[in-house]
Amino acid sequence: MNLISKAAEVLLQEQLQDWDLAKDNYAALAEVKTKDFSFGDFTIRVQFNPARIQSSAAKVDTKSIQERKCFLCPQNLPEEQKNIPFNQEYEVLVNPYPIFPKHFTIPTYTHTDQLVLHRFSDMLDLTQTFDGYVIFYNGPKCGASAPDHAHFQAGSKGFLPLEKDMKTIRKEILSVEENLNVYTLKDYLRNGFLIESKDKNKAVGYFEKLYSKIEIKEGEKEPMLNILSWYEEGSWFTCIFPREKHRPSCYFAEGEDNILISPGSVDLGGVFITPVEKDFNKINKDDIIAILKEICISDKKFNEIIEKLKSIEL
Repeated sequence: MNLISKAAEVLLQEQLQDWDLAKDNYAALAEVKTKDFSFGDFTIRVQFNPARIQSSAAKVDTKSIQERKCFLCPQNLPEEQKNIPFNQEYEVLVNPYPIFPKHFTIPTYTHTDQLVLHRFSDMLDLTQTFDGYVIFYNGPKCGASAPDHAHFQAGSKGFLPLEKDMKTIRKEILSVEENLNVYTLKDYLRNGFLIESKDKNKAVGYFEKLYSKIEIKEGEKEPMLNILSWYEEGSWFTCIFPREKHRPSCYFAEGEDNILISPGSVDLGGVFITPVEKDFNKINKDDIIAILKEICISDKKFNEIIEKLKSIEL
């Protein structure tokens, strides 16, 4: 474990002693309920985590964002919330509403939009530095509760089924060169790409190609996507999931049809977060399939991206 990872561990322990909000919510993790659904080659876990209502129900429309203080800007942080710096541009904060046993938010010091294209290299640096963690990115309309402030998150390795799945599920090779393999994920309920690389620059280069082939919807600044990355045995592993929708129709439904779920990277990583107990109790495999089909990119659009990428290779 390197110095920054050690400092983050120390920060977490200090915050759990000195900050009641963090202490109470981390203690509550021991009581969260979970249930697993098998889909053959992989499993999706559902977690009942009431503290996450802050994120799942967050108002992220332009008017609401403009009317509230940004909770990631240094001047607006609670007095109890401490930080450690990373690369001068970012600060590492304990996430007081955890999903993982160890959960950090890593925002920029400056207030700037949540856009990943020119920060993907930073993401891989974080992934290598925090080698005991998965680093993830939620796009502005893909689970980010602070779409107006650039940030990543870090969660304990070994928590998301995705990490194991990438070793066991069927993948199709898309591109191969020295120190870089790119795969498509087609039979995984969510269409996506896996970039595996021992060369950071090659991983960044391929990500930029992929990014350029994903549709940017009208009025948006970047493609809708979620990204999860981890570092293992000298290689970066990065999953990119293009998105079609921000929230599924069940989020807005009334009565019994309502399920308050706002999927982000953690959900696409195989852990569905339900902050309301009735939703946890009733959600089933069909709901999971329907939600993923609705929010993730369609087979047709996915195959179009693949064909565009293949044409670059020729």
